[in-house]
Amino acid sequence: MGIFSWIILGLIAGALAKWIMPGPDPGGWIVTMVIGIVGAFIGGWLGNMLGIGEPVSGFGIGDIVTATIGAIIFLAAYRMLKRRGS
Repeated sequence: MGIFSWIILGLIAGALAKWIMPGPDPGGWIVTMVIGIVGAFIGGWLGNMLGIGEPVSGFGIGDIVTATIGAIIFLAAYRMLKRRGS
């Protein structure tokens, strides 16, 4: 249940990250969803290390915040790498 919930949470976090950091991203909405999922795993891993996020039975506000922060960090890194490569 943990991985599946982080995937669903990642889709939500990707949408929130895109809303917080608007702008053109290469790849469109599919890349944004993948960034959200990867960001949720990053945020979940960091939240787990800090003891503030571990969705087993559902989503809490801490889980949404950590997943969204992870997605924002990953989106910013993705944008920097794309700019550097162009």
